[in-house]
Amino acid sequence: MEATRRRRMEPDSRRGEILTVAVRLFGQRPYSEVSTTDVARAAGVARGLVNHYFGTKKDLYLEVVRVMLTVPAVALEQVRRDDPLERRVDTIVSWFLDVVSRHSTSWLAAVNAGGIAGDAEVDGVIAEAIDVAAVGVLGAVGLGESPSEALRGMARSYVGLAVFTGREWLQRGVLSREQVHALLKTSLLAMVEEVFPQAV
Repeated sequence: MEATRRRRMEPDSRRGEILTVAVRLFGQRPYSEVSTTDVARAAGVARGLVNHYFGTKKDLYLEVVRVMLTVPAVALEQVRRDDPLERRVDTIVSWFLDVVSRHSTSWLAAVNAGGIAGDAEVDGVIAEAIDVAAVGVLGAVGLGESPSEALRGMARSYVGLAVFTGREWLQRGVLSREQVHALLKTSLLAMVEEVFPQAV
């Protein structure tokens, strides 16, 4: 019965299931210790199917990093444009903390490049994800339409702050979630009100 259910699964669902397993495995072990065979076995599929959907192990890993670090559109949809600025900032910060705490090992593996830091393709995916997150932050605070390069740079700097603060919380354990929330919310409000206007 389980095999029949798997055979009948839609391609998008099957791909999503494989990716979910890959996120978990790459979060638990370094890149060098995870194979596509491991992913296939844990997902209950043939290894060829992993290759079919994702290509090589490196391609699969790049997709894992992209998924863990890119802010999805659904997150930005939670931000109501008619809400006061403070509530919008609180919403986006809370979403970020919810996601990284729920997927802490995988998120940390992604931001730490899973043992292959310095790889040009991985660095490119991380840079792309940071840029997407920066644009998302600007959209959440009402500055998303045609932002200047300087404004995007400032927003990327904020995303960098969020990443490093997340590490202090989840990896080093020196900050509580409440402290991280306060730091990120207060910093973003200050940037929107006092710093971003200089680059608009």
